[in-house]
Amino acid sequence: MRRALVAVTTVLAVALAGTPASATVRPRAAPAPGGPGVGDSYYPDYGNGGYDVSHYDVRLRYWPDTDKLTGTTTILARATQDLSQFNLDFALAVTSVRVNGWQASFARQGAHELVVKPARPVNAGQQLTVVVQYADTPSAVKVNGFTSWVRTSDGALAVGEPEIAWWWFPSNDHPTDKATFDIAVLVPDGTQVVSNGVMPSQPVRELSGWSRWYWRSTKPMATYLAFMAIGQYEIRTDTSVSGQPVINAYSDNLGEFADAARASVERTSEVVDWESTVFGPYPFEARGGVVTPPASMGYALEDQTRPMYDGRFFRRGSNMYVVVHENAHQWFGDSVSVADWRNIWLNEGFASYAEWLWSEAQGEGTAQELFDYTYALYPPDDPFWQVKPGDPGAQDPFHAAVYDRGAMTLHQLRLAVGDDTFFSILREWTASHRYGNATIEQFQALAEKMSGKDLDALFTTWLFTPGRPNLGSPSTMAARAIPAQPKSWQKIEETHAALHH
Repeated sequence: MRRALVAVTTVLAVALAGTPASATVRPRAAPAPGGPGVGDSYYPDYGNGGYDVSHYDVRLRYWPDTDKLTGTTTILARATQDLSQFNLDFALAVTSVRVNGWQASFARQGAHELVVKPARPVNAGQQLTVVVQYADTPSAVKVNGFTSWVRTSDGALAVGEPEIAWWWFPSNDHPTDKATFDIAVLVPDGTQVVSNGVMPSQPVRELSGWSRWYWRSTKPMATYLAFMAIGQYEIRTDTSVSGQPVINAYSDNLGEFADAARASVERTSEVVDWESTVFGPYPFEARGGVVTPPASMGYALEDQTRPMYDGRFFRRGSNMYVVVHENAHQWFGDSVSVADWRNIWLNEGFASYAEWLWSEAQGEGTAQELFDYTYALYPPDDPFWQVKPGDPGAQDPFHAAVYDRGAMTLHQLRLAVGDDTFFSILREWTASHRYGNATIEQFQALAEKMSGKDLDALFTTWLFTPGRPNLGSPSTMAARAIPAQPKSWQKIEETHAALHH
């Protein structure tokens, strides 16, 4: 053994002797802390640097009567640099953290940062298993004066955008770090738990008077799209024409809105099949929806595979437009997610235009009629026109202009390139960025490549320039009559009034 070692040492010495000075092996840099944020232009401290998550295993126990939540979240990740420490986004009280089986030290920093210092060095490329245990009362935990956790009369809702994970599992909380999920929740018998994806098994009695519910998401998912609804729900299951699980859930507290909610959400599979013909293949493993108690959320959200709707969306009867909107997000927002929250138009403008396309397909008003009506609805001096859909600002990223002017932008693109090219652009966009992230600039580049047109003036005018864009000469503009209200407008207006959350 000693002779072999000497031989290897000699060969190494000869090799180094012939190495050019420019290629001299230098000492490895000392490990550095992972970044406390990803540098998002609107929310720079959201997400973290230094690692990439592949999977979350979230195991919880919840007491509806007291809103107590205990949990163990196991995070599978890979270090992208040599790390001396790294951050997790989380607001609840933590009792312990382990990294690769070793107890790690941890400390609070800022409004929602958990700084973890591993007991052993972490090298770039190394696989990490991070186990965080915690216990708290989520509704009592405020970050910058608010909580996204919603307590209901029979349970709770973990739902929100752009942040919700802070109140129920530690994470790298930015859309650019997607992962798969296993979510298991122990609740009192007679309480239901609904979440994303599929149910790998039926609820299991784990303790006397307590049962555990299991959910699994097998496609990459942004952390804010992971949700949980706990309470009294009627759960309906079915299978789509393509063989996918269809799981819908309705709060027992919907009252007079119950039938209208079912008449809308039970058509989810039909909507997804139609949207698949427009946007390309459905990107996920299951479909469905959840209707929560009236006024519990106040909005709807495109949680991956299973959007959630406040019961009040159905107070005036069925509402297919909110179902179309939230399921369009499965392509635009969930599968193709924003690379930066400034790009929110890629989510909301596209989902809003999907409503116009549904109206057109149902004979309730063409996209052109909806464009004309929306354009005329806001006078030139309305503050609506001062918000730039392509950069609405961190204080109000869900402004009405992102939805309505956002949809108008896509209609102008459709007019500029023609129907065949326009719909080919949409399908190529969802295919080329499937399960990834993207920017407005990338969408413009794709539209220009596929159309062969210079579209810079169109995008600059409609997305980035304050003021109502001109559609003709001043005399032509003055002579434009306010068009008749399309049949679909009332439902679209009801939908958007609540969606600007």
